[in-house]
Amino acid sequence: MDSALHDTPLILIIDDDQTNRLILDRILRASGFGTIQADNGTAGREKARQFAPDLILLDIMMPGESGFETLQQLKAEPMTSTTPVIFLSALDDLGSKVKGFELGAVDFVTKPFEPLEVLARVRTNIKVVQAYRIVIAEQAARLRQIGEAQQAMLTKPEDLPEARFAVSYEPILEAGGDYYDVFPVSGGFGYVVADISGHDLKTSFITSGIKTLLRQNTGPLFTPLETLATINKVLHTVLPVGTFLTATYAVINSGRNLLTILSAGHPPAIFLGANGEVEILRTEGDILGPFADIFLNQISRPVVAGDRIFLYTDGLLDAHQGKSGISSTAIRELILACEACHSQPLAACPDQIQRRLATGAEAKDDAVLMVVEV
Repeated sequence: MDSALHDTPLILIIDDDQTNRLILDRILRASGFGTIQADNGTAGREKARQFAPDLILLDIMMPGESGFETLQQLKAEPMTSTTPVIFLSALDDLGSKVKGFELGAVDFVTKPFEPLEVLARVRTNIKVVQAYRIVIAEQAARLRQIGEAQQAMLTKPEDLPEARFAVSYEPILEAGGDYYDVFPVSGGFGYVVADISGHDLKTSFITSGIKTLLRQNTGPLFTPLETLATINKVLHTVLPVGTFLTATYAVINSGRNLLTILSAGHPPAIFLGANGEVEILRTEGDILGPFADIFLNQISRPVVAGDRIFLYTDGLLDAHQGKSGISSTAIRELILACEACHSQPLAACPDQIQRRLATGAEAKDDAVLMVVEV
């Protein structure tokens, strides 16, 4: 957590010499700064966590924990890692300064103190922090806008209630690289869950193009296989080298009571019948983008009212995966989670499954889970 800039900038003085602390306190308070003090590194680190100062003045030569050791500890803790630290030292040798800068100090003030120098260095470094935080806040605001625009593109269950689906979407960034869509097709509805390679922001911009491509290449003129094959040809010409898309595309024809499903290098969907039947819907297919021509194999099976199909991205099973990808153990855990929500309302299923699969570890990938009910 970054320390917050206070209305009156707050300076933490860490020095074992009481006279030095009093001199610095007088210099700073006379110029409108707030101060807090600590007479050793351990107490200073505790006050840094408690008060989140805007800047720390830290003595190097202290008994017990030296200023160098204190700085290492401050930089290792998330709450204090970005707080600027100015070293106070009677040591004017180059080696000490280099070591301090390598550990993360932003400046040095040499004892005995010159009031104007202390104030100049404190003001300069707080201004730098203020400017940096303004830039970060502006970038975060832009990123939130991108994320909001991306979320607005996603079809919500309430937007298309006749499609009978529920979904959870957890991006690790404000805007994510995973994607889902639901749309009418001839005789029923199409459901897509996709994962764009990479975790950087540029992947989130691709999702708007995917939505457009799906709308342009579905309908009575296209079979599901033709839809993905056509999208692949477009992606092959526009995606940068190393970027690709995996996807599962399911179509439920309610008039024929038929499920058709394809996978383009994506984790297999799970079928859970109204009668308790479980099937892993494994379909072979190449990833989308790198190759001009790809192999796709669609499968079809009959469905009845109450059957459920579970589509997801691999981030859902992140904590259960082996080094070589999604393991049979991970799939088994997912199936058990799907079975556990068999009697639950459709809308409650995605969150219930995610809670069951969660291990408490921090997510490393975006995660989408869509549950479709016939």
